[in-house]
Amino acid sequence: MLSDVETRSVSPVFVGRADELGVLNKALERAHAAEPQALLLGGEAGVGKTRLIEEFAAGARERGAVVVTGGCVEIGADGLPFAPFSTALRALRRTLPAEVAAAAADREDELARLLPELGEHAGRGLGGRGDESATARLFELTGRLLEHVAAEHTVVVILEDLHWADASTRHLLTYLFRTLRSGRLAVIASYRADDVHRRHPLRPLLAELDRLRTVTRIELGRLSRDEVARQIAGILASDPDPTVVDDIFRRSDGNAFFVEELAVSGAEGCATGLTDSLRDVLLVRVESLPESAQRVARICAEGGSTVEYPLLAAVAGLGEDELIEALRAAVGANILLASPDGDGYRFRHSLVREAVSDDLLPGERSRLNRRYAEALEAEPTLVPADARVTRLASYWYHAHDAAKALPAVLDASVAARRRHAYSEQLRLLERGMELWDGAPEEVRAGLRMGTYTEVYPACDCDPAETRLSYLDLMSEAAVAGRLCGERERSLKITKRAIRILEDAALTPGGGDQLRQAWFRIQRSRLISTLGRGDGWDDIATAQDLVRGLPPSEVHAEVLTNVASWGMLHEPGPEAITAAERAVEYARMVGAEETELNARLILSGLLVDAGDVEQGFSEMYAVRDRSLELGVIARINHVNVNLPSALEGAGRSAESVRICDEGIALCRRFGLTDTTGWVHSNKAESLISLGRWDEAVEAAELTRTSAGSEKPRGTVSRHLATIALGRGGLQEAADHLAVAHECYGPHDPMPQYTIPLAQLTMALAAARGRILDVRAELERLVSAGLPTAVQRYIWPLLHTAAAAEADARGLPAADAGRAEAVARIRDAGKREATPVPVWEAHEQWVRAELLRAEDHDTPDDWCAAATAFEPLDRPYDLARVRLRLAESLVARGAEDDREHATELLRLVGAVAEHLGASPLAESVALLAQRARLALTRAVPRQSAPADPTQEFGLTSRERDVLRLVAAGRSNRQIAEELFISPKTASVHVSNILAKLGVAGRGEAAALAHRLHLFPAGRAPVR
Repeated sequence: MLSDVETRSVSPVFVGRADELGVLNKALERAHAAEPQALLLGGEAGVGKTRLIEEFAAGARERGAVVVTGGCVEIGADGLPFAPFSTALRALRRTLPAEVAAAAADREDELARLLPELGEHAGRGLGGRGDESATARLFELTGRLLEHVAAEHTVVVILEDLHWADASTRHLLTYLFRTLRSGRLAVIASYRADDVHRRHPLRPLLAELDRLRTVTRIELGRLSRDEVARQIAGILASDPDPTVVDDIFRRSDGNAFFVEELAVSGAEGCATGLTDSLRDVLLVRVESLPESAQRVARICAEGGSTVEYPLLAAVAGLGEDELIEALRAAVGANILLASPDGDGYRFRHSLVREAVSDDLLPGERSRLNRRYAEALEAEPTLVPADARVTRLASYWYHAHDAAKALPAVLDASVAARRRHAYSEQLRLLERGMELWDGAPEEVRAGLRMGTYTEVYPACDCDPAETRLSYLDLMSEAAVAGRLCGERERSLKITKRAIRILEDAALTPGGGDQLRQAWFRIQRSRLISTLGRGDGWDDIATAQDLVRGLPPSEVHAEVLTNVASWGMLHEPGPEAITAAERAVEYARMVGAEETELNARLILSGLLVDAGDVEQGFSEMYAVRDRSLELGVIARINHVNVNLPSALEGAGRSAESVRICDEGIALCRRFGLTDTTGWVHSNKAESLISLGRWDEAVEAAELTRTSAGSEKPRGTVSRHLATIALGRGGLQEAADHLAVAHECYGPHDPMPQYTIPLAQLTMALAAARGRILDVRAELERLVSAGLPTAVQRYIWPLLHTAAAAEADARGLPAADAGRAEAVARIRDAGKREATPVPVWEAHEQWVRAELLRAEDHDTPDDWCAAATAFEPLDRPYDLARVRLRLAESLVARGAEDDREHATELLRLVGAVAEHLGASPLAESVALLAQRARLALTRAVPRQSAPADPTQEFGLTSRERDVLRLVAAGRSNRQIAEELFISPKTASVHVSNILAKLGVAGRGEAAALAHRLHLFPAGRAPVR
């Protein structure tokens, strides 16, 4: 029977927090209306976060919500991967088994990384070897599971003690907060604010989430004096003396937990013995327990956040009756509580556990950890299977027994890898490297490569029989660091491994060329990703290291990286040769995943080189085989590379179809980051197809789904293209600046640099800055235009040629035009790939250069238009047709005028559909200058008076007057209106006489004063 004081140590009255509870309840209402909610609840230790959550959860359950809770687990300093999510999903499965089963259908093995009960082969799932997309895929599937279950039920997921969360849990929570868009779902995470110091890993996450408008942040403050008085009254079941309230309020400073401790201690007559020391406040009631209960409390404090009863019994060494009595005393005093599932015990408040743990002597702490480890080794079923290896690793590590800790830590690292918890895998591997030298030789000799590593492909050896080495741990850690985003740590490990191997190579018979080549490839990838260069030096060194060695997986991987670098930086015969050799070597050693990667690279290079059908046949074959094998990394790359190559070859409609299929595959496999690339590719093809509004929508989807800067840079480039086509010059400039920033200067690739240069030139041309256009082209030509990138080169040359043609008659542009045209023509002296779209661009560039030299004819433009007509590129065709119409008008035959009229009607329709105002204005101006009627005249009852009529000006003279007012010379007027300079001079003389003015300046002033042409209209050219 518990005493009265012991039963009322927790206040039965919920004090204060009305505002905070109201925020939570409103979030629940919104969640019930299918508007997902994300909330962060912060406050110092003991301030009442758990009590608030309990009150809210009880109310939510009464309103029909399914509430599941998971707490971040602390074992020493080690968090269990995904522990709170695993606990919450386990509770959700118990509550709604049918719904969870339906939501997890066909993805059980993958989701078993979070909830082992779902999959028979937990942790294996798709694509046995982890890759950059593995974690994102798991996160996507988790989000979809929650949304599916929350479609019919209001679900509240509560995650407590986020300050203890492992990195994988933090990343998954961030992902959910960012991406949940449907379902009756609320996710609430609490954390101890006073623990989140400046270097705490939770701090950057909180800063990131603060920027999300979808996240509600609640900060729980301390209680006021009146609230403290009400809390004490609830604990003591009577109104306290005001002096007691003042004393407890002063000493607790309004912290709810301290108020409870002080109130209970005072009621027990211990208040005068308390000091203001936090630890003394927390320990005073523990020390008042019987010795056996104190002993059990000390054991529990070192066992983790929750200790299972069978494990506690094994460690305590007490008789069952004695243990039960000790637990009863600790529970009765509200020091310990039974865990929610009833299988173990935990401290009522983590502050008490920390105080008890801190009070242990150093030898006592290591001894307790040893006893926990020995008990768990002797009987593994004492703890849940999914936590066993991590718990054992932590106990042995804190027992300071390197011989036992090293294999236990490495076992835990393997378990973390299988759950895609790469951050925890990296931490455990680093701990293994720390323990390596301290472990006895016989222990290290018994470790096998095949058990603990999978990223370094050994050659001529059986991994199951090959002894594990320190460098094996380094290779595994380097990949884990890259996969979890800890690239700086990974780079540090990689550099250290290379130094070790280089030093070993200096000794006779020392060194491992294959291993060093492998680490060089890893460093190349990291350097490029971190923006430290293009990574070629390490790739070249790796190639030298494997040259002459027998075929191996490393050899194939090195050659694949050589080919990949060449495809991105210097496509051409050398890259094709490297790709062909990579395919050959991968086949010889049976490395099919590497082979698929090499084949994909080779197929892209073949398309660029002009072997289009063979290239696409191989790409589709790689896609089908990757899907058959479930090789997610290759599916990932095909989703990006195939539609991009199709667009490059002018097969835009096919590209859009493949993009849609790729987006569906991305959703199916949880390839979140890849979705951004695919939407970006789709936007580019939609632009080509003249579906600009849809392209903008695809671009916006890229912005929200892309996980890296490059796709955001590419989509900014696409938006700049649309803005430029619609006349938004400043908007185009802004998008162009964003693209430059996203791409960065560290690793220039033709697929980025040339389109950016083309847009820079187009923007400069639109602003009339022909010298800037020439300077940009000269910069590129001087640096050397790459081969096999015609999809980027021909639009660049067209932009430069059109700018030169448009700049005719401008005095500033006359000087240097011949040299500029010669430079463009020389750069275009390459045989166009036998692909219709680039043959059409070659015709277009040729015609523009002839126009720049005043030598173009309707036949030249007719050839270009004929080349573009079957390509389904309406904007390009419209611009070519505009030039054809202009050339026909200049020739002047009656049939030509009729043909030009029909062409301008077609171009105008395209311009109107696209919202391409500059193109529409060009159509209107040409029609006006050539006196072509694009629409039939509609009779009107009356028309506004024309001020020029009183001066007797003809229609042609009105056109000339507009140009005089714009400051044009007689020669420029003649060019604009397709008349001779002499005729233009006669028109000007007649105008001056009719207006009664002395010169051109007075004529212009009179025209402006009488509003003889619409205000703000651009000068006619």
